[in-house]
Amino acid sequence: MDQYIEQLGNRYPVLKENKKEIVSAYELLVESYEKGGKLLIAGNGGSAADADHIVGELMKGFVLPRRVSEELKTRLCESDTTMGTDLAEKLQGALPAIALSNHNSLNTAFLNDVDGTMCFAQQVLGYGKKEDILLAISTSGNSRNVLYAAVTAKAIGMKVIALTGSEGGRLRTTADVTIAVGAKETYQAQELHLPVYHCLCLMLEEYFFG
Repeated sequence: MDQYIEQLGNRYPVLKENKKEIVSAYELLVESYEKGGKLLIAGNGGSAADADHIVGELMKGFVLPRRVSEELKTRLCESDTTMGTDLAEKLQGALPAIALSNHNSLNTAFLNDVDGTMCFAQQVLGYGKKEDILLAISTSGNSRNVLYAAVTAKAIGMKVIALTGSEGGRLRTTADVTIAVGAKETYQAQELHLPVYHCLCLMLEEYFFG
């Protein structure tokens, strides 16, 4: 873990100020995954793309191969000798994560029938369990649909991690941990969000698959 935090600070000195919050977010994620939880991610625009990116790093190998267990390999081969062998060789360990912006039919139906600003909140209600975590990404910290999701998550008993710009917005008061990177402009904050979540994904992969 320490090596990734050190590398992050060396490559992006402005993020050294966020070390404590990054470590706290990592610890919450480890605790959640150890309890069988999952990560729900909410964000708009570029932050929706970041949500998708994070899912890609967690749900398959990032920098490590993540071989599945020998027990699962055996069960796959018992299930089907041909396909099971192929699956046992190629499947990779996953840390469950869902980007809430990807469910277009549900989100547009809720937008049309109820209230579009609550699309993420509706998914948190449907997917969320106490052991889960919501990662709320908003450069302003004030995106209403992300805030609705965060409030819903807290009501369920979930932990909330916020990834924001320097001011933090209303998310700062709602989240359990807020990583407010040192930039106010949207594009500049987004440029700093990527190395932060890459660092988190690297640390999680090392912990669970290293």
